[in-house]
Amino acid sequence: MTVLLTGAAGTIGQALMQRLPAFGWDLRPFDREQIPGGIVGDVTQAADLDAAMSGAEAVVHLAGMPTEAPWPVIREANIEGTLQVFEAARRAGVPRVVYASSNHAVGFTPLADDQPADLPPRPDTLYGVSKVFGEALGRYYVDRYGMQVACLRIGTFEDRPSHPRSLLTWLSPDDGARLVDACLRSPSLGYALVWGVSANTRRAWSLDAGRALGYEPHDDAEDHLADIPDADPHPSDAFLGGGFTSQGFGIDEVASRS
Repeated sequence: MTVLLTGAAGTIGQALMQRLPAFGWDLRPFDREQIPGGIVGDVTQAADLDAAMSGAEAVVHLAGMPTEAPWPVIREANIEGTLQVFEAARRAGVPRVVYASSNHAVGFTPLADDQPADLPPRPDTLYGVSKVFGEALGRYYVDRYGMQVACLRIGTFEDRPSHPRSLLTWLSPDDGARLVDACLRSPSLGYALVWGVSANTRRAWSLDAGRALGYEPHDDAEDHLADIPDADPHPSDAFLGGGFTSQGFGIDEVASRS
């Protein structure tokens, strides 16, 4: 199966490029940057997407602004870009989209044990707001056009957990590939919200929704505990979104830094 991978030059994109072919997927990389074997294009441009989408059977949509930024940047990359990807998939008859959402779509939710993946939206930033938009857009394309959409509320994606919060939220590159593979492969996918998290001993997020699609993580942040530096407690630790809920991430503060 040919899978269009947007944002292929990014951190998660490169990890999937290295791992998904071993699961049997034929990847078609798409990014604004030139990468070996990739298509250069912009997710906000319908013509670029139409050319890239032709012959694909699924889309993994990673492209966009991956953190908080001024609204014009978020709007262009994460709102307009995501709409254009879904529309191009619909026009091309591509039935399945795996969408990279974020835990920041629900970042102001108080942290608790075994939290389900379908928590209602409580975004902690404009970045989080854009991810809520993408989730809602996916729901619309499932109900209106019969597509299959998995929205991954991704935690902390990095090679190794690097700070105390990531003991809860870490998604290893290997488990990230296992999760995307399950979403591409599952025969039961309609619309799903799924945590992007590894099998961490201290995780606060339920794996049930992912397991329903065939995802079984192998990695545990606890195995790297000795390498994680200590940090003083912070009020933002009480929220699912961690530091994104703290001062400095409001609209005015972010605009002043641009």
